[in-house]
Amino acid sequence: MTAKTTVERFRAAIDQGDVAALDDLFTDDTILYSLAKLKPLEDKQMILGLFDVLLRTFEDFRYVAQYTGVAATSADGTEAPSEVLVFRGTVNGQEIHGIDQLYFADDGRIKEFSVFVRPLSAAQALSEAVLARLAEAGLATAPTAE
Repeated sequence: MTAKTTVERFRAAIDQGDVAALDDLFTDDTILYSLAKLKPLEDKQMILGLFDVLLRTFEDFRYVAQYTGVAATSADGTEAPSEVLVFRGTVNGQEIHGIDQLYFADDGRIKEFSVFVRPLSAAQALSEAVLARLAEAGLATAPTAE
């Protein structure tokens, strides 16, 4: 599998809402940096669970651009093939603009995934909605009111 093939399959799975199709696109030790958690996710099943929640949380998620290159990974700073996918979507009436940055292992699968979103109000709305749904799915503790 090549990085290009992985990205094509990834985008198709997201467009079709098919989380099961994502399973073999990630390495077993994939790291995901999200906006909702300070520490990265390092459990593949949790990452797949997060994608399931995200697909149910966004009202009109779509990728609008794609850029190919090489970038230093966050995990260890080594350079790896990389794709940046620019997206738009809506969560609870808030329009979100963001990017997904994918880094690839030698076998073409995703070894690191970083998510960046804006504006702050939309990032907060997305974070709250995702954390609540993760808790409903038993994948995280329920958020508490302060």
